[in-house]
Amino acid sequence: QVQLVESGGGLVQPGGSLRLSCAASGSIFSINGMGWYRQAPGKLRELVAAITSGGTTNYADSAKGRFTISRDNAKNTVYLQMNSLKPEGTAIYYCNAEVIRVADKGEYGYWGQGTQVTVSS
Repeated sequence: QVQLVESGGGLVQPGGSLRLSCAASGSIFSINGMGWYRQAPGKLRELVAAITSGGTTNYADSAKGRFTISRDNAKNTVYLQMNSLKPEGTAIYYCNAEVIRVADKGEYGYWGQGTQVTVSS
């Protein structure tokens, strides 16, 4: 099986920074796209940023200029550096990975368990 484990969430003041990490482990042949999503109370889950295996990135308008997504393919890990955080960034942040499994070389989508980010003074 495949697991995604996020870390790095917490409480930060407005204007502060956090760095989220998400490590994938298990029966992984390779990973295509990886991304970060967030879900605020009462709202739908939304894309924050995504990155392909080749390093091409895509950001939500709300993240452009403040957040940076990156990945370490050797470690099957994706990162999200978040700067100039705003209170509206308070949400549970989830990572997602499109994994090619060893067993059947099929592509499957996996989610992490989520990490809480709270932006408040």
